[in-house]
Amino acid sequence: MSRRVLVLEDESSIRGFIVINLTRAGYEVEEAESGEEALEKLQRHPDICVALLDIMLPGIDGFEVCRRIRATNTNIGIIMLTARSQEMDKVTGLMTGADDYVTKPFSPAELTARVDALFRRAGGAPPEQVGEIVQAPFLLNLRNRTLEKNGQKVKLTQVEYSIMKMFMENPGKALSREEILDTVWGRDYFGEVKIVDVNIRRLRLKIEDNPQNPTFINTVWGFGYKWEF
Repeated sequence: MSRRVLVLEDESSIRGFIVINLTRAGYEVEEAESGEEALEKLQRHPDICVALLDIMLPGIDGFEVCRRIRATNTNIGIIMLTARSQEMDKVTGLMTGADDYVTKPFSPAELTARVDALFRRAGGAPPEQVGEIVQAPFLLNLRNRTLEKNGQKVKLTQVEYSIMKMFMENPGKALSREEILDTVWGRDYFGEVKIVDVNIRRLRLKIEDNPQNPTFINTVWGFGYKWEF
């Protein structure tokens, strides 16, 4: 599988730092300093497996690049890079389709670990078991890593698919946020458990009849979530 990564960052010193460390880690890096250039690179290199997107950019910002990628590609891993610590930046990035975020300044080890985790999830890991999980109205195809609801395909990112798989393999069981984080993001994940809540919110928007009053993904207050069907 391709180990090609896109780095969208308009500050050349930061971009250079990221490129050097990812290259050392064995990745082939495509660089972009504007949103427009990033989208052009993605078209030219469809084998890009992970994209690192700076948020604050002139012209098309990182949020918009993320939205446009997700409109056509659910497999690519997306990490938002932000210099700001505001919670809304992180939430907005995740709700537009990102899988993870890293707040500057970050260490080379942290950045590489995040990219490694997404690379494995985007297809660098061994194939999963074949078969289907059917829990009406849902059908999860383990071979194709796809979800259908009432026969209609639901577009999921790789993270969302992994969460759905965990839920459908554990119906009626209360799963803690930490359990979900360990299973989906990996035990070596550096980030905050809050990322689970944002991804659940995004998943509810896609699968629930009424996301404000969910019936499939139920919150277990102070603990985590439970899958009911």
